[in-house]
Amino acid sequence: MSTPKKSVLITGCSDGGLGAALAIAFHQAGLHVYATARNPARLTEVQSHGIETLTLDVLSDSSIAACVAQVARLDILVNNAGALYSMPVSDLSMVQAKKLFDLNVWSYLAVTQAFLPLLLESKGVIVNQTSSAGVLNVPFQATYNASKAAMSMFSHTMRLELEPFGVRVVDLKTSAVVSRGLTNYRDLDRDISNTPAPVLPKGSIYEPAREVVERSMRCEYTTPEVTAEQWASQVVPELLKTNPPSNVWAGTKARMVRLLAMLPAGVMDGMMRKMTGLDVVKRMVGM
Repeated sequence: MSTPKKSVLITGCSDGGLGAALAIAFHQAGLHVYATARNPARLTEVQSHGIETLTLDVLSDSSIAACVAQVARLDILVNNAGALYSMPVSDLSMVQAKKLFDLNVWSYLAVTQAFLPLLLESKGVIVNQTSSAGVLNVPFQATYNASKAAMSMFSHTMRLELEPFGVRVVDLKTSAVVSRGLTNYRDLDRDISNTPAPVLPKGSIYEPAREVVERSMRCEYTTPEVTAEQWASQVVPELLKTNPPSNVWAGTKARMVRLLAMLPAGVMDGMMRKMTGLDVVKRMVGM
């Protein structure tokens, strides 16, 4: 009797994104892949590779339950679906900030709980896409970074809690990668998650430096050098190890970001000011 293929389910696999790149890399590694997205019309890239696709809205309990019912066995769950939101804390929309946490944190936990019985049975692996942003205090990006930091803490706590049951948990800390999601965000093209445009509201205290701040909000201070395909080819072998590492750092200058996170707060603050243009903003607002 032949051993069944290992299986992996990935959330957020829309065309041109990191999830799609992961799905293709896992497929090429010989796994049975379930590539999911809220809108199945956005799954043409993975479908062209013969990958099985499922509809999954990670913010809908009924959609999650329907998806679980279609999966008989699961070895790896990759919580990847997410969104960006850039805004100074003084101008935050509490509604949008809570929506971001719903997607970047609470949906991960809801999907994990739903698939946990299958993962307990297979003694599988849970992978949470948390981003290297979760260890950096980047100005104008606090909500996004805080959501990733929160999910990182959940990941490492789950790693300990599920260890007695043979389930491993990986914190996937991705730095900048060339992807359609980042491009759409910078171009103000609203993506699948309907995140708000990185534009300051009228009356912001940063009005005198609007242009500089909005460039920073669009993350124009970083230029991704790693493609989604290159990133996935680095990540998948790590996740397929018999004992995958608890942290996987991958993406543009991922190693450097890891080292930056260890610097004293004063040094890190100076680098963040210069990188995001906050030093220029300070002069422009007259402080």
